[in-house]
Amino acid sequence: MRNGHPHMNTHNSFTIACSAALPRIAFLALMALMALSTVAAAQGYPSKPARIVVPFPPSGPVDIAGRLIAQKLAESSGQTVIVDNRAGAGTIIGTDVVAKSAPDGHTLLIGTSQIVVNPSVYAKLPYNTLTDLAPVTQISSQPYMLTAHPSLPAKTFKEMIALAKTKPGGLRCASAGIGSGNHLTCELLNNMAGIEITHVPYKGSVAAITDVVGGQVEMAFSNAMAVVPFVKSGKLQPLAMTSKQRAAMLPDVPTVAESGFPGFEASVWFGVFVAGATPPDMIRRIATEVGRVLRQPEVSKVFTSEGGEVVASTPEQFSEYVKSEMVKWTEVVKRAGIKAE
Repeated sequence: MRNGHPHMNTHNSFTIACSAALPRIAFLALMALMALSTVAAAQGYPSKPARIVVPFPPSGPVDIAGRLIAQKLAESSGQTVIVDNRAGAGTIIGTDVVAKSAPDGHTLLIGTSQIVVNPSVYAKLPYNTLTDLAPVTQISSQPYMLTAHPSLPAKTFKEMIALAKTKPGGLRCASAGIGSGNHLTCELLNNMAGIEITHVPYKGSVAAITDVVGGQVEMAFSNAMAVVPFVKSGKLQPLAMTSKQRAAMLPDVPTVAESGFPGFEASVWFGVFVAGATPPDMIRRIATEVGRVLRQPEVSKVFTSEGGEVVASTPEQFSEYVKSEMVKWTEVVKRAGIKAE
């Protein structure tokens, strides 16, 4: 019989086996595709709702940076990213929230240079800066500008140093408060130049600048962009920049370093931190995503228009920078005997 032909039996058996196997193959292929989709989703960041803690009130430069990053991360991931303003206690309140958060990389801190100063200024912190926090990436850096009221007899930085040496304690430098970045920058200059400029603390940088413009205090190290309008209107005399190189916005203003104090550098910087126990691969993923955001023209323009420089460093680079900044400013704090009130 034809159906009994051995070759026909083999063919039919093969056909039946293939038919039975097809659903299983399709199922396995579907499962593989689903697994790949799951992996791809897990590699995106954030992979679930995230929070960016800003240790300052709304509307300031740190808040603006946090909201820019939150918006762009939300757009690229499809996840909700909120900004949580936790102001107070010299950034300690907001920093502590992140230090004690789940180490899953979905609670970020927009920290500033104040984070490396607080351990030496405050007798006790509710967290350990080096172990309870992990640096992810430096966002930006912006220099200070030393400006003086036009009534100051010294019209250049070198003349100011010479005048300060003849009047120990006679010149005054305003700041945003005890232990603030501009306070420590003034103390760094005292150390390096061997002079004694008297520190006058205010409750915030706006009040400090206002009194320098009004002539109540001789000078101040201020956020460069905050005082450019007063410099251009002649209400403040620019003396020096604290950056490594001269600033493009005011190329005629020398740096402190080139004015006789090589190595002098101070800046206002922002950076992203997460809880210290966050896995290294998650930290690198966040750094990559935030770096991608910072390099977008519309984002980097926000920082450069304010006189800043976008950094977007690796976690390793930022970690080393944080450690070096802490060593530097701890020494300044100790020499000046600064303690938070």
